[in-house]
Amino acid sequence: MPRRWAHTQGVAEQAATLTDVLGDDADLVTASAWLHDIGYSPALAETGFHPLDGARYLRRVERADERLCSLVAHHSGAMVEAEERGMLDELTGEFPLPDPELLSALTYSDMTTGPDGTHLPVERRLSEILERYAPGDLVHRAVTRSRPDLVKAVRSVEARESAFRRPAGRATRSADVGRGRSL
Repeated sequence: MPRRWAHTQGVAEQAATLTDVLGDDADLVTASAWLHDIGYSPALAETGFHPLDGARYLRRVERADERLCSLVAHHSGAMVEAEERGMLDELTGEFPLPDPELLSALTYSDMTTGPDGTHLPVERRLSEILERYAPGDLVHRAVTRSRPDLVKAVRSVEARESAFRRPAGRATRSADVGRGRSL
């Protein structure tokens, strides 16, 4: 699965850029980025729902940290897709929701990385996914339903990155303009 591998490498690369924002949790999010799509492996597929299959494998076989398993299980709108599949109780019963900021970081990394590993805006990534699935397909329906939350997660990480990179004591451009200062 060379294309899936390229995507995975790109997602992990994107997650690694969040080290300053994530602090002590950076390694956890990067590891979950490397593993987020492991459930697509035909050798691991049990239900056909890759977040759940991957998280179950990581927990059962690899004895991975529960926080990592929960991130994999819930990445990128998985709850909506689980609901579309009639598997929401199964997903949430086995894997608790992870820390929202960590889940947003993983979602950001996934939703800003194309299938070939290139980094792109979330809107283009979502359009690319929707183009691959017919409108009646459950993945198409799930992505359409979760689109606002996926975009919100990406924007929240972008805002955290921006705030982190802004020099201390420096007001934003809009704040400067609002105070009548020239730029």
